[in-house]
Amino acid sequence: MKTEKLQIIGREEWCVFEEFGIPAIKARVDSGAKTSSIQANNIKIINIATEEWVRFEINPIQDNRSIVVVCQAKLHDRRTVKSSTGISEQRIVIKAPVTVGNQTFEIEMTLANRDAMEFKMLLGREALIDRYIVNPSKPFLQQDFSKEEIQKKYSSFIKEKTGLKIAVLASNKNLYSNKRIIEAGIARGHEMAFLNVEQAYMKFDATEPQIRYRGGNIIDKFDAIIPRIKPSVTFYACALLRQFDSIGTYVLNSADAITQSRDKLLATQLFAKNDIHIPITGFAKSPLDTKDLIKMVNGAPLIIKLLESTQGKGVVLAETNKAAESVINAFKSVQTNILVQEFIKEANGQDIRCFVVNGKVVASMQRQAEKGEFRANIHQGGKASKIKITPEERKLAIKAAKILDLPVAGVDIIRSNKGPLLLEVNSSPGLEGIESATGLDVANIMIEAIEKKLKFKIN
Repeated sequence: MKTEKLQIIGREEWCVFEEFGIPAIKARVDSGAKTSSIQANNIKIINIATEEWVRFEINPIQDNRSIVVVCQAKLHDRRTVKSSTGISEQRIVIKAPVTVGNQTFEIEMTLANRDAMEFKMLLGREALIDRYIVNPSKPFLQQDFSKEEIQKKYSSFIKEKTGLKIAVLASNKNLYSNKRIIEAGIARGHEMAFLNVEQAYMKFDATEPQIRYRGGNIIDKFDAIIPRIKPSVTFYACALLRQFDSIGTYVLNSADAITQSRDKLLATQLFAKNDIHIPITGFAKSPLDTKDLIKMVNGAPLIIKLLESTQGKGVVLAETNKAAESVINAFKSVQTNILVQEFIKEANGQDIRCFVVNGKVVASMQRQAEKGEFRANIHQGGKASKIKITPEERKLAIKAAKILDLPVAGVDIIRSNKGPLLLEVNSSPGLEGIESATGLDVANIMIEAIEKKLKFKIN
């Protein structure tokens, strides 16, 4: 039995991992959790001699993925862990010495994607036993660092500027996807900026075309634009993208490609024309054709979609022919364009999101709808998990993105008794769900795609 006096530890503490070259990472102290956990991305198992090791990346500063520490440790164990959302997953376990205050000791840690968590690290009960008593009312009772000290500790991790200037054209700077792309660009040494779509305006002139921003600043210095366009500003944003193209700025997804993807009717026609299998889909204008339209897509239950729908909004499931007829005629009466589509019952509320970058599926996840809900979209409460897609599904996703001429696309696929069917293609796919489910740095892959297009090499 230990006789030395136990130290008091706060609800939050700074941890140091000299072995990994991590000078400080903030941890939540939780005696309710058995094992400690640390945030890790791009986890890879490697063989050294006859042993299995793990190589992974840590972003030690909360809300800042521009600082990346590459770590390596011997694989200690594999364990099945149930997350707070109830999803079970297998996690890698490592051992490493950690310093908290004036004590250094070895702990077990699971490698987990903690980007959505408040802290990059959790210090569990096994690390506290015989060492600390937790005071949950106060933080940093062992050691505290100021913001300036943290910046100084990580100054060597900040890359020198490459000279490449990239802007994200969107509406909300604080959205996860937009923040991640900017962080990924900064991490690679590029100068990144955020441009609000609605605060930019244009001058059309044969000899001196211009784009101006926020009251007169002329925008002509960006090497590339990454469009992240919400549906309500598609028309204006695409005009801006064409203007950027006219002044020689590379646009990751072109205005024409975005316009095609946002026009669900045109996109559906292009897919059918190019022999891409989709759920049977109908489109009509006259209420006189409603009954035959329903029959044409094999009757109820069926899906009714607004042409302008996104993130699962404006999508209705009609469970009977009578209900379908009422909904379709109601939409027609207010001159709203809709698509009617067969319902794939055997999918059981699941679909697959494939993230395509430059003709390759770089990440994929399965989305499961909430109980009682048919839409698997994350924005509708769907749960995401990593999935291994089939060669046929991979081929379908790549072909669909190519048909719409989209270098970056989120391709949604559903598994049916007839094989994989294409649901739709998103020209501004979100990153939060796919990065959380897969642990991959998809934002970094997007930045690399721009570098490749511009033939830009980082020293």
